[in-house]
Amino acid sequence: MRALLDTHILLWWLGDDVALPEAARTVIADPATAVLVSAASVWEIAIKQATGRVQAPDDLLDTLHDNDFATLAITAAHALAAGGLPAHHSDPFDRMLIAQAQAERLTLISVDQRFSPDDVDLLAL
Repeated sequence: MRALLDTHILLWWLGDDVALPEAARTVIADPATAVLVSAASVWEIAIKQATGRVQAPDDLLDTLHDNDFATLAITAAHALAAGGLPAHHSDPFDRMLIAQAQAERLTLISVDQRFSPDDVDLLAL
């Protein structure tokens, strides 16, 4: 499986948070799973970390590398696809994750009820 982590899932994994569903923990820990983290999630974390709304490692990129997580850059094609998503997806970070998961044929791992299997291959928890 090639999995794209929603930002909350990533933060819960990095913090070893009990909020991380066991199904997600199992998939992420599986050596057969290629785990990707979007540049959009890194950006979202940086913004929220700067305002004190989330806690994340100061060396986030090194931490991603240490966890064998690949980063997924945002391309112009991803941006166009995100812009074309239905209006019910108002969060720009969520829109980007959906667009990237669609374009790259990734399974999005999330607990967010706003994501729909109609939008993307979803491991909803």
